[in-house]
Amino acid sequence: MVTAVGSLRFLQPVTRELVHRSSVAEVFLTDGVRVGDQGFVVAAQWPRDHALYHPDENGLSDPLLFAETLRQGMVYVAHQHRGVPLGTRFVFRSLDFEVTDQVPLRVRGVPLPVLLEGEWAWDGDGPRGRTGARTDVRLVVGGRVCGRGSASMLMVDDRRYGMLRELTGAEGPEPEVTGTLLVPPHRVGRLRWRDCVLERGCGVDGAWWLRVDRDHAVLFDHPTDHIPLMVMLEGFRQLGHLTVHEADAGGPAFALARATVGCFAFGEFHRPTRLVVEQYAPGGTEREMSGLTVAAVQGDTVLARAETSWVRVGSRAPGESGASW
Repeated sequence: MVTAVGSLRFLQPVTRELVHRSSVAEVFLTDGVRVGDQGFVVAAQWPRDHALYHPDENGLSDPLLFAETLRQGMVYVAHQHRGVPLGTRFVFRSLDFEVTDQVPLRVRGVPLPVLLEGEWAWDGDGPRGRTGARTDVRLVVGGRVCGRGSASMLMVDDRRYGMLRELTGAEGPEPEVTGTLLVPPHRVGRLRWRDCVLERGCGVDGAWWLRVDRDHAVLFDHPTDHIPLMVMLEGFRQLGHLTVHEADAGGPAFALARATVGCFAFGEFHRPTRLVVEQYAPGGTEREMSGLTVAAVQGDTVLARAETSWVRVGSRAPGESGASW
C-alpha cells in the first residue's frame, strides 16, 4: 500500500459527518483512500493531549485513541468509499484492538500521524442491500506496525432502526443515582472528576456502577437514544485500571494492551448499568500480562463483555519479540 500511503495528507480533519461526530475537535481522521477491491488506508492525527484520551503518567498514548480512530475509520470508509449514505445508523457488534509496540506511540513534541491499513468485508444482505460489515486493520506509525484491530457493525436506515429500538424498550424515565460514591480520578487513571465513569455502591454487595453523564462533551459528543459503546468501553478501562493496580499495590504501572469487546444489547438510559468483574488472572512475571474480563449488565441482560489484557510498563508482550514496552 506504499503508493496509497504516499498520497495521504494530515493537514486538516475530514468532514465531521463522515465520522459521526458533532465537534470538529473530536475528529481524528484527516484522509483516506481505497486500495483495490477490499483494501483501504486512512490517516489520522493523534493530539499530544486530550481532555479524555490524555497520555498516562509514563507518556504513553491512550490506547482508546486507537479504538476511537478505528471506529471513525470504519464509519468514514463506509460513507466515503462503500456507498453507505449519510444518515445511516451504525450499531456496534464487536470491537477488538491490540497495541503491540508502544515505542512509536509515545507522546513527543508534535501531534502523532498514524495510519490504519485495512480490509473491508460485507456481512449479510438485506432486502435493500448490505446490512453489516467488518474491518480488520493494522496500526502503522512511520512504517512500523504498532498494533492490530477489527470492528463489526450493523448498518440500518432510520425506519429499521426505529423498529429495532421499539423491540428493545427504549422508553422510560432516567434512573436516580443514589447510594453510590464516585471513584477519585487517580484511582482509575484519569485527571478530572468529570471524566470518572466508575461509581461504587454503598450497599452490602459493594457493586460497581457505570456513571452516565450525558453532558460530557466527549463521551456524548452528539445526542443518542442509548449508551454508546465508547462509554461502556471507558467504564471497562477504568474498572480494569483500578483492579490491576490495586491488586499489585506498590508495583509498576500497567498499560492496557488489548481489549476484545462483544456487544449483545442496547444500553438503556432509564436502567442502571452494573459493571461486573467476571474473571481476573494476574500476571505472574514481569513479562506476563494480567487478564481481566468485565461485563456491563442491566438487570439480567448482558449489554457488552470485554476481555482485556494489561502489561507492565517497560516489559515486552509475550510472543512479540519486536514489541517494546
